[in-house]
Amino acid sequence: MVTLFLYETNEYWTTKLVKDLRLDQKDHTGDKRLRLNFNITMLDLRCEWAVVDVVSVLGTDQNVTAHVTKWDLDADGVRSNFQGRNRNQKDIDLFDETVTETIDELHENGEDALSLDKESLHFAKENFDFLFVDFFASWCSHCRDLAPTWEKLAEIMNDHHYDNLDDDYTTKPEKAKTAKDHIEDSQNNRDDDGNFQQVVVAKVDCVEHNDVCNEHNIQAYPTLRLFVDGTPWMDMFAENKNEGTRKLSGSSDYNGHRTVLEMIEWLHFVEEQVREDDGARTLHLAHQAARNRLDGDKKAEEDKKWNDPGIQKKKRHHHRVRKNWKDAEHPGCQIAGHLLVDRAPGNFHIMARSKHHDLVPEMTNSSHMVNSLYVGDPTALHWIQERRSKIPTEIEPAITPLDGNVYTTDELHESYHHYMKLVATKIDGMKVGSRELVFYQMLVNSQLAYYEKDVAPEAKFAYDLSPIAVKYSYRSRRWSEYLTSIFAIIGGVFTVVGMLEGVMHRFVPRFSRSQGLG
Repeated sequence: MVTLFLYETNEYWTTKLVKDLRLDQKDHTGDKRLRLNFNITMLDLRCEWAVVDVVSVLGTDQNVTAHVTKWDLDADGVRSNFQGRNRNQKDIDLFDETVTETIDELHENGEDALSLDKESLHFAKENFDFLFVDFFASWCSHCRDLAPTWEKLAEIMNDHHYDNLDDDYTTKPEKAKTAKDHIEDSQNNRDDDGNFQQVVVAKVDCVEHNDVCNEHNIQAYPTLRLFVDGTPWMDMFAENKNEGTRKLSGSSDYNGHRTVLEMIEWLHFVEEQVREDDGARTLHLAHQAARNRLDGDKKAEEDKKWNDPGIQKKKRHHHRVRKNWKDAEHPGCQIAGHLLVDRAPGNFHIMARSKHHDLVPEMTNSSHMVNSLYVGDPTALHWIQERRSKIPTEIEPAITPLDGNVYTTDELHESYHHYMKLVATKIDGMKVGSRELVFYQMLVNSQLAYYEKDVAPEAKFAYDLSPIAVKYSYRSRRWSEYLTSIFAIIGGVFTVVGMLEGVMHRFVPRFSRSQGLG
């Protein structure tokens, strides 16, 4: 009796976790829409191209900007400047409408924009202080629209250069037909220090010279890149940051309006920035001079090859991008925020898209790291992490199963897709005012997806709602149940004792008489 009494008393003071399963209806969760909270780092995707799309059976929303924030990441993964709220990409002029001539008309008296290949590009970077290159593809519509503007820019820059040469220099020659002719002709047109001061406008066809564009990590067409002393002009200052050089904010690629005037203004701005950093420039040139002296024999051999009219250009189709990997050319982007989506199956994905470029699918890398991803009210997750609500230990890992995972791809045309089954969950007593907090447990399956060669990979997160909802509650026995159990124990004991007493009164006298007769 004492044992039963202690057991029932312990049960009365102990609370038990009860799991109730029911259909996931709107009146159960109270949510008309789902809140997807995410913080994802794209390891090799520029913020200017990173967009978030939402797709569901009820519709599609491209480049979601509300409640989404971006931060640029440098090559070391350090979060740099605040990129700001994710806004729609700004509209820019894709070509100069004042240039009315066609590209064929502009080429009637020769080409001003130098057509470069792998060897001539290397030689041009070695010989020109400023080299402005258009990396383009013949199939790119934006590139075809830009072609007359680019040729006009080259014509104006060439005319301006020769009009400002001193009388001691050679007079302006006729337009050269090849890059080699132009560079050789330019050897006599140098300043007192032997440096060629013209901003040379050139172009590289990435269809014919795909290995060159891969080597320079060209991810979109057209890419307008400026080289200063043979180096992308922003990288030139970054190399010397340990020596006290201030690192300028910006990009080696031109991203403004594609008009002749705007590009000339930008080139003037770059020239002023270079002049302001004479110390860094001198150090850089000294480094280049030392390296050239050490590599004198090699450079002489290159010059000999350049002057050889029968040179055969080597095209290495087996060239791999990773062999020429440079961390500085692969910035990342941290994207954080939340999405309000319909309570219907769908997905959101992060991909590269530009209104002003045609992206190169094989150069799109969707490797990513999931810093945080969960569904539901952030207050609920905060309460769970702070242990303000009693929950089973297995619940918290099921809320954020992807957190801290890194998904990298080693080959082209690949990306990881994540499929999440969402289970609506409530915990009794978890309220803010009269509103019950709802969160979602996730069952996740991640797999590597393969893409066609003309499709850019994307980091995809697909979700679907489970028809079953879960509610956790802690219950203890009510006092009336406790008293009923106690009285039942007492009554049972008296009943058992009475039964035993009756049995003894009946059988003991018979046993005594049998003993006496014996």
